[in-house]
Amino acid sequence: MASLSAVLSSFTPLARRRTWSCLSGVLHQQRQVSNAQGTAPMQFDLVVVGGGIVGCATARQMKIAHPNISVAVVEKENILAPHQSGHNSGVVHAGIYYLPGSLKAKLCVQGMQLAYEYFDKHKIPYKKIGKLIVAVEQIEVARLQAIFERATKNECKDIEMISGDRIKDYEPYCKGLQALWSPHTGIVDWGLVTNSFAENFEERGGKVFINYPVQSLGLAGESGDGKQRENTHPVAIGSTVNLPQLRCKWVITCAGLQADRISELSGCSPLPKIVPFRGEYLMLKPEKRYLVKGNIYPVSGFTGLQSLFA
Repeated sequence: MASLSAVLSSFTPLARRRTWSCLSGVLHQQRQVSNAQGTAPMQFDLVVVGGGIVGCATARQMKIAHPNISVAVVEKENILAPHQSGHNSGVVHAGIYYLPGSLKAKLCVQGMQLAYEYFDKHKIPYKKIGKLIVAVEQIEVARLQAIFERATKNECKDIEMISGDRIKDYEPYCKGLQALWSPHTGIVDWGLVTNSFAENFEERGGKVFINYPVQSLGLAGESGDGKQRENTHPVAIGSTVNLPQLRCKWVITCAGLQADRISELSGCSPLPKIVPFRGEYLMLKPEKRYLVKGNIYPVSGFTGLQSLFA
């Protein structure tokens, strides 16, 4: 953004992980979770593969909806939320950009409200710092208006178009012709949220196992004597030789960037193939942090949201 070009020289690279010292003092406090031990098979009604935010949220919701079933989460790393769930911008989005009427639009707007309610109930620190989308060139003003109309159709709360003069009321060092102001956009440590989901899941009787890389996934074979017998837990999940096999009735895979690999392990199609992108974040030096108070976004041009204006 042109108005922030002078600020960029004040940034220092941040290697992969954002500390969120303004929120919780640490990235996310890791809880004590178990390793699967022994060689005897362990049985569960449902196993969720993946200890990121989607996996932990899914497992928790399954225990809420079906409290009498046994559920386990397996994660290949030695902590929860080790990848995308713990390495992201930390924004609580308002649902501004999504196609009106789409599930993304509906669920983002609803999800933001549910997220804040969860944060408050479970005392997870967050900041509702708002978001400015700033037009700095005349061609961007019409695009900004299109974004505003989309946000209005999505029923984003309290979205407002503001003049260039009013931008300084929210960001004193930001300049532009016009801006969209989203007061309910916030920031949170999603890694901390993931661990909270897992803790709540365990309180409901769920099991979480770390250091369990899934290496095989499919239907169990015949019994040892070769005879077909009724199998109440037909799905077999295998890991390294020193870890027990997990047997279950159902499996849900939430494997993030490994989703296509896990799908192929199960005998399903690996399509669509996962194409990962690696991003880097920048952090203001402590003495320059007064320059930016909240989230400042450019108006999308010919990348990112160009489909909005095609």
